[in-house]
Amino acid sequence: MKIGRFEIEQLSEGIFEVFEDGTIHKVHSEDIAHPTTDLEGIRVSSVLIGIDPILIRDGKHNVLIDTGLGWGLDAKSEYENTSNLKTNLDIFGLTPHDITHVVLTHLHFDHAAGSTYVDLFAHTQPTMDYANYFLQKKEWAFALSQVDQPLLAKGGNYDLDELYKLAADQKLVFITDARFELLPGIELIRTGGHTPGHQIVKIHDAGETAYFLGDLLPSEHHLNHYAMKQMDVDPLQSKKAKTLLLKQAYEEGAVLLFYHSIHTKAGRLMKDVDRKYVLEDVK
Repeated sequence: MKIGRFEIEQLSEGIFEVFEDGTIHKVHSEDIAHPTTDLEGIRVSSVLIGIDPILIRDGKHNVLIDTGLGWGLDAKSEYENTSNLKTNLDIFGLTPHDITHVVLTHLHFDHAAGSTYVDLFAHTQPTMDYANYFLQKKEWAFALSQVDQPLLAKGGNYDLDELYKLAADQKLVFITDARFELLPGIELIRTGGHTPGHQIVKIHDAGETAYFLGDLLPSEHHLNHYAMKQMDVDPLQSKKAKTLLLKQAYEEGAVLLFYHSIHTKAGRLMKDVDRKYVLEDVK
């Protein structure tokens, strides 16, 4: 997909089943229609999600937005055959060393776990060894405050064990501004809501615009209703930010990029005859 000078790709890690306790299982496409059951045959409460980090290229910079689960990167992981950043980047002739910037919308496990890996000598290493990792300072402070605390919201799992190494190596760049220009045409915007330091990414060039809304708008199913009350730290702020950003994106004729969609990964925002938001296919 082209937005001005930017080439945008979605790096799909696959489809996953997420349970209320935060457990995540890989799901094969043929199993999507079959609900998970526990040992007694009773259905377990879960939700299916996609996980799709975003790659932005302009010929000089390679920007990665969120890092996914990173399963298969960890030398101790049992998920050695699971798609991860290395195999995804290889499709485009890139390695993790080629990434120049990493943006973390927030630090929940499913968005940030692929930021590091444990090598064969049990040492934590940055997955993107050349890049700095850009996140909101409020997000880091909030994540630290949640260590060993009960979850405030469903799916709000933080696992900072390996991320401490990034902080110690000064690979984390803490943003304090509500709006921050990462590169000309790539802007980070703090929305809060889902977490206090949640941020989104606006990509614009040559009169074209795209938004990656992170967990403010996880999939196409969230366009016309709010279904994140149990998952957002500040539901009122989330609804407000989502309403304003969708209005702006519609006025701009912007493309929306989704992190958790299973089928519709992206689309240009439009309205139907009933004035409801719909998506037009983009290439």
